[in-house]
Amino acid sequence: MTEAFDPRTVAARLHGLHQAGRQEATSTFALPADLHQAMEAQNLLAAADGISSNAWKVTVSPQGQAVTAPLYPYAEAVSGADIPWYPGLKFETEIAVRLGSDLPVRTGAYSRADVVEAISAVYLGAELLVSAIRESGSVSFLLFVADRLGNSGYVLGPKLEKSVVDTVGGTPLKVTHAGRTIYDGPAQHPKGDVLTWLVDYANDGLRPETSLKTGALITTGTLSGAIELTEPGEIDIELGNSRLSFSVSKG
Repeated sequence: MTEAFDPRTVAARLHGLHQAGRQEATSTFALPADLHQAMEAQNLLAAADGISSNAWKVTVSPQGQAVTAPLYPYAEAVSGADIPWYPGLKFETEIAVRLGSDLPVRTGAYSRADVVEAISAVYLGAELLVSAIRESGSVSFLLFVADRLGNSGYVLGPKLEKSVVDTVGGTPLKVTHAGRTIYDGPAQHPKGDVLTWLVDYANDGLRPETSLKTGALITTGTLSGAIELTEPGEIDIELGNSRLSFSVSKG
């Protein structure tokens, strides 16, 4: 595509595709030139979605740039979570952390220990993903950033011991969906350490001054890989002795 990138146009189009449960190819979009343009579109998409929850996902781009996006729809399992199902919906088991103190943008680097100290609570969670972009982030990661990094829902589960951020790797993890086992093996984060991307983001001097404030909830990346959910149904997660159950239902 050669036309100039207009964040409002792209955000409106992504919003419409999500509303319709449809995907279109990267080649049909004008592409953001840089992270600033991508985030401008993401913010407009979040506004169109009416997102107000202080819950976020963090990851890094293929170039190693830390990026974030709001989690929506956001639900807490204690209130009987039900997330819309769409064709292509994927699922990830994750650990989420809540900040008990601010991590302001600063010149000196945060250590992992600094980030752990700022965490007030740790939870088992589940992220749902379906991008309006057919190739997700494999062709244009910046367009994927604009599309809220493909997030299409998050369910917060039970509180865990804070030490889980150090010990979760290798913990037995079993997930069933609609009565079938879709994951049964050790919990494994892509980076080994569930806090890698959060520490990277904390040390990103370009992030908004309003980011990583007290009370923010941040999910830290998959422990199970991304698994496609081919139909609606109940999901049950067992991580060690902790359980999280919710449903995905046809929208």
